[in-house]
Amino acid sequence: MQATMEVQAGSPCRSQKHQMHKDKQVKDLIVDKRRLVEVPYTATLGDTMKTLMANKVVAVPVAAPPGHWIGAGGSMILESDKQTGAVRKHYIGMVTMLDIMAHIAGNGSADADLTKKMIVPVSSIIGHCLESLSLWTLSPNTSIVDCMEVFSKGIHRAMVPVGGRSENVAGVELTESASCYRMLTQMDLLRFLNDLQELKSIMSLKVSDKQLQAITDTVFGVTNKAKVIDVIKCMRTASLNAVPIVESSDDITEDHTQLVNGKRRKIVGTFSATDLRGCPVSKMQHLLNLQVLDFLKMLSGAPNTGLRSSWREQVTCHPESSLGEVMEKVVSDNVHRVWVVDEQGLLEGVVSLTDMIRVIRLWYLTEFLQ
Repeated sequence: MQATMEVQAGSPCRSQKHQMHKDKQVKDLIVDKRRLVEVPYTATLGDTMKTLMANKVVAVPVAAPPGHWIGAGGSMILESDKQTGAVRKHYIGMVTMLDIMAHIAGNGSADADLTKKMIVPVSSIIGHCLESLSLWTLSPNTSIVDCMEVFSKGIHRAMVPVGGRSENVAGVELTESASCYRMLTQMDLLRFLNDLQELKSIMSLKVSDKQLQAITDTVFGVTNKAKVIDVIKCMRTASLNAVPIVESSDDITEDHTQLVNGKRRKIVGTFSATDLRGCPVSKMQHLLNLQVLDFLKMLSGAPNTGLRSSWREQVTCHPESSLGEVMEKVVSDNVHRVWVVDEQGLLEGVVSLTDMIRVIRLWYLTEFLQ
């Protein structure tokens, strides 16, 4: 992570292009970000879901009194009083919709008492899924290139301290104390990169270009005959935030309770952790037993869910699509992945936010830092 500090030479054109990345830092990406949305460790799962839905987010940090908890991954991310410096909160973990889904699915059936599951404190489900086992922070002075390195490894979001004692330290912080924080996500970074004229040459490359290797060609999905409860269990087991829904085969032995190889299958929908956010808790017991497409159809027709009709409107691209076209789809449709299909609509792979950030970072390091 030293590379951006060491570059001194280069032609005027290359230096000018590099200067933009060198000057831009994480703090420039959070200028318009609202105050951190969080929940207290005593909040119930039901209350947490309401917070997620009201704020249209898919993950929230969990705050607890200081001195009583070990943070996820051993982290010490603290909120302190701006005037006195006294510690007020300790962020002990991040709870995502996938954590909540995993708890709801549990090891039993959808007929288990959902009311009891929704009144447990949110602190009790931290760590159900891998993502909530660690908290990430980024110094406001972290360079965009170093920020790309973090997000290219599959980290979806990081907390950025505002008014903290380490504002003058660049890099990833394991211990942090600040008067408040902002949340920076992969999508925030992609929106920034999507507007850069300096990336025009890489944006014109096809996602299937061997120089990019932007497509992940291993895709696991579920069939359209799978029940929501089984889809959730599959996602928890495989630590997947979303799965494609593919047409079931004529094979009567196909197991609709398990993940299937989605390659060369017709995609008919997408199920993501975000979809459950719009599901009314009072109706969840019944809805979990629906087939996954019926569930999505019902939610997409419900008011104020903010959900796309994902059972009907697929965000897809072709292997010949340019990286710029794919990024534009991500930003305009506010999705976290684009399915790659052939001319018949059969799945060839997926391009995720992580994939896009990874290939842009590698291209940049090759183009400007060698």
